[in-house]
Amino acid sequence: MLQMIHVSKTFNPGTVNEKKALSDLNLHLLPGDFATIVGSNGAGKSTTFNAITGTFYVDQGQIILDGEDITYQKEYIRSRVIGHLFQDPLKGTAPHMTIEENMSLAYLRASKKSHAFFSRIKGNDKARFRELLAQLDMGLEDRMKQPVGLLSGGQRQALTLLMATMVTPKILLLDEHTAALDPATAEKVLALTKTIIKEHQITCLMVTHNMHQALELGNRIIMMDSGNIVLDLKEEEKKNMTVDGLLEQFRIQAGKRLDNDRILMSAADSV
Repeated sequence: MLQMIHVSKTFNPGTVNEKKALSDLNLHLLPGDFATIVGSNGAGKSTTFNAITGTFYVDQGQIILDGEDITYQKEYIRSRVIGHLFQDPLKGTAPHMTIEENMSLAYLRASKKSHAFFSRIKGNDKARFRELLAQLDMGLEDRMKQPVGLLSGGQRQALTLLMATMVTPKILLLDEHTAALDPATAEKVLALTKTIIKEHQITCLMVTHNMHQALELGNRIIMMDSGNIVLDLKEEEKKNMTVDGLLEQFRIQAGKRLDNDRILMSAADSV
Protein backbone atom coordinates (compact mmCIF):
# COMPACT_ATOMS: atom_id res chain seq x y z
CA MET A 1 0.00 0.00 0.00
CA LEU A 2 2.87 2.40 0.81
CA GLN A 3 6.45 2.44 -0.40
CA MET A 4 9.02 5.03 0.64
CA ILE A 5 12.18 4.32 -1.33
CA HIS A 6 15.50 5.99 -0.40
CA VAL A 7 13.71 9.10 0.83
CA SER A 8 15.84 12.01 2.10
CA LYS A 9 14.96 15.52 3.25
CA THR A 10 17.20 18.32 4.53
CA PHE A 11 15.81 21.60 5.84
CA ASN A 12 17.75 24.88 5.47
CA PRO A 13 20.59 23.27 3.50
CA GLY A 14 23.88 25.16 3.44
CA THR A 15 23.01 27.29 6.49
CA VAL A 16 23.85 27.16 10.19
CA ASN A 17 20.32 25.82 10.72
CA GLU A 18 20.77 22.87 8.34
CA LYS A 19 18.87 19.83 9.58
CA LYS A 20 18.91 16.43 7.89
CA ALA A 21 15.44 15.25 8.86
CA LEU A 22 15.21 12.06 6.75
CA SER A 23 18.21 10.08 5.58
CA ASP A 24 17.78 7.37 2.92
CA LEU A 25 14.56 6.18 4.53
CA ASN A 26 12.99 2.96 3.26
CA LEU A 27 9.52 1.88 4.42
CA HIS A 28 7.10 -0.65 2.93
CA LEU A 29 3.57 -1.17 4.24
CA LEU A 30 1.24 -3.94 3.07
CA PRO A 31 -2.52 -3.34 2.79
CA GLY A 32 -4.02 -3.60 6.27
CA ASP A 33 -0.73 -3.09 8.13
CA PHE A 34 -1.10 -1.19 11.42
CA ALA A 35 2.35 0.03 12.45
CA THR A 36 3.18 2.04 15.55
CA ILE A 37 6.20 4.38 15.38
CA VAL A 38 8.40 5.23 18.37
CA GLY A 39 11.40 7.55 18.59
CA SER A 40 12.89 10.52 20.39
CA ASN A 41 12.08 14.10 19.44
CA GLY A 42 13.77 14.88 16.13
CA ALA A 43 13.91 11.23 15.09
CA GLY A 44 11.91 12.01 11.94
CA LYS A 45 8.47 10.67 12.84
CA SER A 46 6.35 13.72 12.00
CA THR A 47 8.64 14.55 9.08
CA THR A 48 7.88 11.12 7.64
CA PHE A 49 4.17 11.87 7.90
CA ASN A 50 4.60 15.28 6.27
CA ALA A 51 6.55 13.71 3.41
CA ILE A 52 3.66 11.28 2.84
CA THR A 53 0.98 13.99 2.97
CA GLY A 54 2.92 16.37 0.72
CA THR A 55 3.51 19.19 3.21
CA PHE A 56 6.86 19.47 1.40
CA TYR A 57 8.56 17.68 -1.46
CA VAL A 58 11.41 15.33 -0.57
CA ASP A 59 14.92 15.99 -1.86
CA GLN A 60 15.50 12.43 -3.02
CA GLY A 61 13.61 9.18 -3.34
CA GLN A 62 10.13 8.02 -4.24
CA ILE A 63 6.82 7.78 -2.41
CA ILE A 64 4.33 5.32 -3.90
CA LEU A 65 0.80 4.92 -2.54
CA ASP A 66 -1.32 2.03 -3.75
CA GLY A 67 0.81 1.71 -6.88
CA GLU A 68 0.71 5.43 -7.74
CA ASP A 69 3.83 7.62 -7.57
CA ILE A 70 2.80 10.60 -5.41
CA THR A 71 6.31 11.97 -4.82
CA TYR A 72 5.50 15.30 -6.48
CA GLN A 73 1.73 15.21 -6.20
CA LYS A 74 0.17 18.30 -4.61
CA GLU A 75 -0.92 18.09 -0.98
CA TYR A 76 -4.62 18.80 -1.61
CA ILE A 77 -4.82 15.92 -4.10
CA ARG A 78 -3.20 13.50 -1.64
CA SER A 79 -5.62 14.62 1.09
CA ARG A 80 -8.45 12.90 -0.78
CA VAL A 81 -6.97 9.48 -0.03
CA ILE A 82 -4.87 10.13 3.10
CA GLY A 83 -6.38 10.56 6.56
CA HIS A 84 -4.26 12.59 8.99
CA LEU A 85 -4.83 13.32 12.69
CA PHE A 86 -2.61 15.60 14.75
CA GLN A 87 -1.76 15.80 18.45
CA ASP A 88 -3.59 19.12 18.73
CA PRO A 89 -7.38 18.51 18.81
CA LEU A 90 -7.91 22.01 17.35
CA LYS A 91 -6.38 20.94 14.04
CA GLY A 92 -8.42 19.08 11.46
CA THR A 93 -11.73 20.90 11.97
CA ALA A 94 -13.09 24.38 11.21
CA PRO A 95 -14.27 25.79 14.58
CA HIS A 96 -16.76 28.36 13.24
CA MET A 97 -18.52 25.83 11.02
CA THR A 98 -21.11 23.40 12.35
CA ILE A 99 -20.51 19.69 12.89
CA GLU A 100 -22.66 18.97 9.85
CA GLU A 101 -20.73 21.44 7.68
CA ASN A 102 -17.37 19.99 8.76
CA MET A 103 -18.53 16.47 7.94
CA SER A 104 -19.90 17.64 4.61
CA LEU A 105 -16.55 19.16 3.63
CA ALA A 106 -14.69 15.99 4.63
CA TYR A 107 -17.13 13.84 2.67
CA LEU A 108 -16.99 15.97 -0.47
CA ARG A 109 -13.20 16.36 -0.32
CA ALA A 110 -12.74 12.59 -0.39
CA SER A 111 -15.39 12.08 -3.07
CA LYS A 112 -14.15 10.62 -6.34
CA LYS A 113 -16.78 12.50 -8.32
CA SER A 114 -15.61 15.40 -10.47
CA HIS A 115 -16.54 18.87 -9.18
CA ALA A 116 -17.42 17.30 -5.82
CA PHE A 117 -16.95 20.58 -3.96
CA PHE A 118 -19.73 22.09 -6.02
CA SER A 119 -22.10 19.29 -5.05
CA ARG A 120 -24.74 19.47 -2.34
CA ILE A 121 -25.20 17.18 0.60
CA LYS A 122 -28.49 15.29 0.37
CA GLY A 123 -30.89 14.16 3.05
CA ASN A 124 -29.61 10.59 3.04
CA ASP A 125 -26.03 11.91 3.49
CA LYS A 126 -27.12 13.87 6.56
CA ALA A 127 -28.85 10.77 7.92
CA ARG A 128 -25.59 8.85 7.50
CA PHE A 129 -23.66 11.61 9.29
CA ARG A 130 -26.07 11.28 12.19
CA GLU A 131 -25.65 7.50 12.31
CA LEU A 132 -21.85 7.84 12.34
CA LEU A 133 -21.94 10.43 15.10
CA ALA A 134 -24.23 8.22 17.19
CA GLN A 135 -21.53 5.53 17.14
CA LEU A 136 -19.24 7.89 19.07
CA ASP A 137 -21.64 7.76 22.03
CA MET A 138 -20.96 11.44 22.78
CA GLY A 139 -24.36 12.89 21.94
CA LEU A 140 -22.99 14.75 18.92
CA GLU A 141 -25.76 13.43 16.66
CA ASP A 142 -28.10 15.85 18.46
CA ARG A 143 -25.71 18.80 18.05
CA MET A 144 -25.10 18.73 14.29
CA LYS A 145 -26.07 22.39 13.89
CA GLN A 146 -23.67 23.60 16.60
CA PRO A 147 -20.23 25.09 15.79
CA VAL A 148 -17.35 22.66 16.29
CA GLY A 149 -15.58 25.28 18.40
CA LEU A 150 -18.04 24.55 21.22
CA LEU A 151 -16.88 20.93 21.53
CA SER A 152 -14.34 19.62 24.03
CA GLY A 153 -10.90 18.49 22.87
CA GLY A 154 -11.89 14.83 23.04
CA GLN A 155 -15.09 15.42 21.10
CA ARG A 156 -13.21 17.32 18.40
CA GLN A 157 -10.58 14.60 18.11
CA ALA A 158 -13.25 11.89 17.85
CA LEU A 159 -15.03 13.96 15.20
CA THR A 160 -11.77 14.46 13.29
CA LEU A 161 -11.15 10.70 13.34
CA LEU A 162 -14.65 10.14 12.00
CA MET A 163 -14.14 12.73 9.26
CA ALA A 164 -10.79 11.21 8.24
CA THR A 165 -12.30 7.74 7.84
CA MET A 166 -15.93 8.30 6.74
CA VAL A 167 -14.67 7.68 3.20
CA THR A 168 -12.10 4.92 3.78
CA PRO A 169 -8.63 6.38 3.14
CA LYS A 170 -5.81 4.45 1.52
CA ILE A 171 -3.71 5.20 4.58
CA LEU A 172 -4.42 6.74 7.98
CA LEU A 173 -1.69 8.74 9.76
CA LEU A 174 -2.11 9.25 13.51
CA ASP A 175 0.44 11.68 14.99
CA GLU A 176 0.05 11.18 18.77
CA HIS A 177 -3.64 11.89 18.35
CA THR A 178 -4.52 11.04 21.98
CA ALA A 179 -1.53 12.68 23.72
CA ALA A 180 -3.27 15.99 24.49
CA LEU A 181 -6.41 14.37 25.94
CA ASP A 182 -7.16 13.44 29.55
CA PRO A 183 -6.63 9.71 30.28
CA ALA A 184 -10.31 8.72 30.19
CA THR A 185 -10.99 10.57 26.94
CA ALA A 186 -7.76 9.30 25.40
CA GLU A 187 -8.82 5.73 26.19
CA LYS A 188 -12.19 6.28 24.53
CA VAL A 189 -10.69 7.84 21.38
CA LEU A 190 -8.09 5.06 21.19
CA ALA A 191 -10.79 2.38 21.48
CA LEU A 192 -12.73 4.11 18.71
CA THR A 193 -9.55 4.23 16.61
CA LYS A 194 -8.99 0.48 16.96
CA THR A 195 -12.62 -0.28 16.08
CA ILE A 196 -12.62 1.88 12.93
CA ILE A 197 -9.27 0.54 11.71
CA LYS A 198 -10.36 -3.06 12.24
CA GLU A 199 -13.81 -2.67 10.68
CA HIS A 200 -12.54 -0.91 7.54
CA GLN A 201 -9.19 -2.76 7.40
CA ILE A 202 -7.36 0.56 7.05
CA THR A 203 -3.60 0.68 6.55
CA CYS A 204 -2.32 2.82 9.42
CA LEU A 205 0.81 4.48 10.80
CA MET A 206 0.56 5.71 14.38
CA VAL A 207 3.17 7.77 16.23
CA THR A 208 3.16 7.24 20.00
CA HIS A 209 5.45 7.91 22.97
CA ASN A 210 3.70 5.21 24.98
CA MET A 211 5.70 1.98 24.91
CA HIS A 212 2.74 -0.05 26.17
CA GLN A 213 0.57 1.23 23.29
CA ALA A 214 3.36 0.60 20.81
CA LEU A 215 3.61 -3.06 21.77
CA GLU A 216 -0.11 -3.63 22.21
CA LEU A 217 -1.47 -2.05 19.03
CA GLY A 218 -1.18 -3.22 15.45
CA ASN A 219 0.97 -5.84 13.79
CA ARG A 220 4.24 -3.88 13.45
CA ILE A 221 6.41 -1.61 15.57
CA ILE A 222 8.91 0.76 13.99
CA MET A 223 11.61 2.64 15.91
CA MET A 224 13.25 5.70 14.37
CA ASP A 225 16.44 7.64 15.10
CA SER A 226 18.20 10.45 13.22
CA GLY A 227 15.81 10.36 10.27
CA ASN A 228 15.90 6.65 9.65
CA ILE A 229 14.34 3.36 10.75
CA VAL A 230 16.62 1.45 13.13
CA LEU A 231 14.17 -1.30 14.08
CA ASP A 232 11.13 -2.81 12.34
CA LEU A 233 9.45 -5.73 14.11
CA LYS A 234 6.59 -7.61 12.49
CA GLU A 235 3.96 -10.07 13.71
CA GLU A 236 5.58 -12.78 15.89
CA GLU A 237 8.74 -10.75 16.61
CA LYS A 238 6.59 -7.94 17.95
CA LYS A 239 4.22 -10.27 19.81
CA ASN A 240 7.09 -11.81 21.78
CA MET A 241 8.86 -8.52 22.55
CA THR A 242 8.90 -6.90 26.00
CA VAL A 243 9.39 -3.22 26.81
CA ASP A 244 12.88 -3.89 28.19
CA GLY A 245 13.71 -6.00 25.17
CA LEU A 246 12.54 -3.25 22.84
CA LEU A 247 14.70 -0.66 24.58
CA GLU A 248 17.68 -3.00 24.41
CA GLN A 249 17.13 -3.65 20.69
CA PHE A 250 17.03 0.11 20.11
CA ARG A 251 20.35 0.49 21.98
CA ILE A 252 21.95 -2.20 19.85
CA GLN A 253 20.64 -0.97 16.50
CA ALA A 254 21.01 2.79 17.11
CA GLY A 255 24.26 2.52 19.06
CA LYS A 256 22.85 4.54 21.95
CA ARG A 257 20.14 4.43 24.58
CA LEU A 258 16.73 5.96 24.00
CA ASP A 259 16.78 9.30 25.82
CA ASN A 260 13.19 10.54 25.57
CA ASP A 261 11.71 11.15 29.03
CA ARG A 262 8.09 10.59 27.95
CA ILE A 263 8.94 7.24 26.38
CA LEU A 264 11.02 6.10 29.35
CA MET A 265 8.32 7.11 31.84
CA SER A 266 5.69 5.16 29.89
CA ALA A 267 8.07 2.19 29.83
CA ALA A 268 8.45 2.34 33.62
CA ASP A 269 4.67 2.64 34.07
CA SER A 270 4.05 -0.49 31.99
CA VAL A 271 6.36 -2.66 34.06
